Amino acid sequence: MQLHNKLSSKERSKILDKTKEKRIILSFYKYVFISNPRIIRDKLFLFWDSINILGRIYIANEGINAQLSVPKSNFKKFKLHLQKFVLFHDVKLNIAHKHEIKSFLKLKIIVKKKIVADAIDNHDFDPSKTGKHLDANDFNNLMNDKNTLVLDMRNHYESEIGHFKGAICPDVDTFRDSLKIIEKNLKYKKNKNLLMYCTGGIRCEKASAYFKFKGFKNVFQLEGGIINYIRQVKEDNLENNFIGKNFVFDSRMSENVSDEVIAECHQCGTPFDTHTNCANDACHLLFIQCDSCKKIMSNCCSISCKEINDMPLKKQKRLRKGKKAINGIFKKGRTNHILKIIE
Repeated sequence: MQLHNKLSSKERSKILDKTKEKRIILSFYKYVFISNPRIIRDKLFLFWDSINILGRIYIANEGINAQLSVPKSNFKKFKLHLQKFVLFHDVKLNIAHKHEIKSFLKLKIIVKKKIVADAIDNHDFDPSKTGKHLDANDFNNLMNDKNTLVLDMRNHYESEIGHFKGAICPDVDTFRDSLKIIEKNLKYKKNKNLLMYCTGGIRCEKASAYFKFKGFKNVFQLEGGIINYIRQVKEDNLENNFIGKNFVFDSRMSENVSDEVIAECHQCGTPFDTHTNCANDACHLLFIQCDSCKKIMSNCCSISCKEINDMPLKKQKRLRKGKKAINGIFKKGRTNHILKIIE
């Protein structure tokens, strides 16, 4: 049985360019007990690979979290196959606002300890006891309630390019950090309406259950996250209360939601909201870099990275052999070494 990718990203990219096959980008998740994630992983991989599905999927004992690119011609086959699994027959598919052919270049289905890392070690905690799910219209209405606190459950690099009006956006690098900070800052506001949102709903699903577990009375979450909100706003002609871009975890990196640019280039401060990765593969830092700085710095975050990136590829590989990414890739633009350019 073939349970791994045969093609490299470059080979897959060439095939996608040649076929120009229309694809649907979607995500789904479900918290459900899976006794043997490895078996489910292998079954999914065998069929999904056979119909050219690409994406990144996490499976654990607590459930599944998936971001996929499905050939439009095989979308019905995908849905029918997923419904055959009793565990997943009722999952809700979040269809992306925009679709690109090369959003994913491989099929990666990874077995993990948890589908969302949370640092929760209390065995009495039940992630299925969630807050109330709201559609876009009800979410908008509750936002206007004076007793409501709107909470962004994403990381700082996501919220800095786009968020809901008036939202509390924790300055955190990880989801596990946000749980601790929010609980500490809001411990005397347990009678407030906690109105949470994230990209596709999976982090809010766990967060809403956690805050209910911690004694908060009125806990709500945006069903399907920002992705579903965008779709409902367009389909139902609703007021859009999201400003900026929605950060997404594929090659697109973001989806435009409104015309406002609320972020700035990390190097020169010009209003800009497009992320990039440092061209030095030994760094690969995710940060915001405007077109002007990208040209000056050759798509690098620092002088040292630019010098390395200008070297012959063989020398670059020798330098980074046996080393981990040196510039704190998971700090997402908050490292001190980013060169500041004064114009």
